[in-house]
Amino acid sequence: MNELPRFTASDPHYETRIRDSFSRQGMMKHLGARLVEVGPGHVTIQVPFRPELTQQHSYFHAGVSGTIADSACGYAAYTLMPADSSVLTVEYKMNLLAPADGEELIARAKVLRSGKTLKICAADVYVRNNAAEIHCVTMLATIMCLPGKSDRPK
Repeated sequence: MNELPRFTASDPHYETRIRDSFSRQGMMKHLGARLVEVGPGHVTIQVPFRPELTQQHSYFHAGVSGTIADSACGYAAYTLMPADSSVLTVEYKMNLLAPADGEELIARAKVLRSGKTLKICAADVYVRNNAAEIHCVTMLATIMCLPGKSDRPK
């Protein structure tokens, strides 16, 4: 994903809100995922290699790639949503481009279109193998804003 579209967050505290929400995600903790970059309309998530995250050929399992791509799209969209809202993925399509054989997965997501209710996002997942980054997954996702529904736990 070359250039990032230019968006402005309506919530000046969006980064704190995103990082707080990310820290409550059990799946991200389980994967050992880190939220490494947050900006208006874009997010980067990384996951280090662990044998528990692999399939039978010792590549990262496609489910791990899909999970972090989905979360990266959701949080990229969430950066552009009001503070009193929450986020929900309503659809995505994922293409597997190459085996995820390496030391770390990196999901970079960006908002392509920011509507009031729906955000269209794209994520590319790369696997870092030595110094090289190999593009292994592309995702296109539709993310929904749930206005007035807090992201906070009940």
